[in-house]
Amino acid sequence: MNNTSQPRPFPTQRLFQPQLSNRSPVNRHVNRHGFLKLLNNSAILRGSRLAIATLAASSVALVGSPTPEAVALEDSPKVIVDEVWQIVNNEFVGRDFDQEAWQATRQELLSREYSSQEQAYRAIRDALGDLGDPYTRFLNPKQFADLTSQTTGELSGIGIRLMVDESSSALTVVEALDESPAKQAGIEKGDRILKINGQHTSLMTVEQAAELLRGEEGTDVTLQLTRPERGLYEVTLTRAQVEVPVLHASIKEENGVRIGYLKLDEFSSHAAEQMEKAIARLQAEDVKGFVLDLRGNPGGLLFASVDIARMWMSQGTIVRTVDRMGGNQEYAANNSALTDLPLVVLVDGNSASASEILAGALKDNDRATIVGTRTYGKGTVQSVHSLSDESGLAVTISRYYPPSGININGQGIAPDVELNLTNEQQRLLRSNPNAFGTGRDPQYRQALNVLQSRVLGEKVPTEPEPISIHQLLETELEADNVNEQVNQPLR
Repeated sequence: MNNTSQPRPFPTQRLFQPQLSNRSPVNRHVNRHGFLKLLNNSAILRGSRLAIATLAASSVALVGSPTPEAVALEDSPKVIVDEVWQIVNNEFVGRDFDQEAWQATRQELLSREYSSQEQAYRAIRDALGDLGDPYTRFLNPKQFADLTSQTTGELSGIGIRLMVDESSSALTVVEALDESPAKQAGIEKGDRILKINGQHTSLMTVEQAAELLRGEEGTDVTLQLTRPERGLYEVTLTRAQVEVPVLHASIKEENGVRIGYLKLDEFSSHAAEQMEKAIARLQAEDVKGFVLDLRGNPGGLLFASVDIARMWMSQGTIVRTVDRMGGNQEYAANNSALTDLPLVVLVDGNSASASEILAGALKDNDRATIVGTRTYGKGTVQSVHSLSDESGLAVTISRYYPPSGININGQGIAPDVELNLTNEQQRLLRSNPNAFGTGRDPQYRQALNVLQSRVLGEKVPTEPEPISIHQLLETELEADNVNEQVNQPLR
C-alpha cells in the first residue's frame, strides 16, 4: 500500500526570522535503545532528526519598552502576562485576528490574581490557544533555553553522540565531534561510558546521561570509560561551546559517476557555512551532480534558507514575505552561486518551513528536480522574544510565498517526481537510519535515476528497481527468515 497521505506531524516545524531592527537580506555564503542522541546544553537529536523544533539565539530580542502597567507589576506574575499580550498585539499575523477581542483578553488576564509563575504561564497558554495558531506559543525558561540553543547550531557540553548498545545495554559513544572536548581528550567511537561524575550508567537512558553531561561552559565533568585495546580509563573534561554539524556530506560512486550527497538536518545559524564548505569540497573531488536531501528537515532560520538558496541559484526570486500591514519583502539570488552542476532535491511530508522555502525556490526557478512526496505545508514566519523572567514567546509575524506565488500553508509543495514509500519501507528505513542515501533507499535511488538523466542524458525510469526487505537490511540471514521476522508484531 502506498503512503499517499502521510500522517501530519505535531506542528513544531518552524521558520524563524531574527528579530533585528534593520537587517537587510544576507549576501554572504556562508525508549532506551536504538536512538542516537546529541548531548549538549539544550537538545537531544533522534537519529539525524530534531525531536523538537528550533529557535535562534539571534532571534532573542524584546521589541519596545515595558508598558507603564508592566512596570507597576514588576514583582507580579502579571508582568509576563502583559509582556506576552503586548508582543502579540503589536506583531501577530492571523487571518481572523480580532484586536478588539484581544483587548478584552488583556483586561480579563490582568484582572486575575496569580499565585505563581506557573499559574500565569497556564493562563498565557490558554489565551494563545484561542488565537488558533499552533506556531504562536509560550516557552517556559527551560524550553526557551533549550530551543534557542538548538538553532544557534552550538552546544555547551563535551560534544559527543551516544546510544545504548542493544547487545550489551552499555552507554556507547557513536561520535566525538571535531574540535570538541571529547575529541581533544581522545574519546573514540565505540568507547563505553561506565560512570559520569561517579554515577554508574548501567541503567541510564541516553536522556538521563544527557542531563549529567549538560552544563555551563567552563565547568567540568568526569567520565570513566573503557575500550578493548585501552582498558579502563578516566578523563575530566571542561565543557565548552561546540559547533553542531547539521550537514552530512559524502561522495557516492554511481555507475562510474561521482555524485555529491548532502543531508541537511536543519537550518541552524551554521548551516550555510557548513553547506558552503561541503559544496567546495565535493566539487574539488570532481563530482558531476548533487543530491540534496531535505527529508525530515523541520526548518529553522529564514536567512539560512536564503543563504543556501543563493549557493545554488545565480538569478531569480527565492521567497517573498508579507507582514500584517501587507508589506512585502522579496529575497532574491545575487549572482553568487557556487555551482551550476545538476541538482536533485529529496523531500517528504516532514520537510517543512525553511526546507520548503529552499525546495520551492529551486523548483520554481528550474534549478533542481524535486523528488519524493509532498512537503509539510507551513507557510508562516515566526519571531522569537525573550521575556523578563527568561521565558520566551514565538509569534507568527508574516506569511511567505515561493516564487510561483502559491499559498503553500496546509498544502505543501508537490514534487516533480513523486515516489511514495510503503508503510513497510518507511518502517525499515526508520529502524535502519544508515540506509538513507544508499541503494537501500528507494527515494534516493529514484533521485539518482533523475540525476543520471541530467548528467548522462539517459531516460528516467518511472519507478526504481524493486528492492527487497532482505537487501534493505543487509543481513546475512536467509531472505525467508528475514520476511518471517519482519512480519512479527512490534513489541
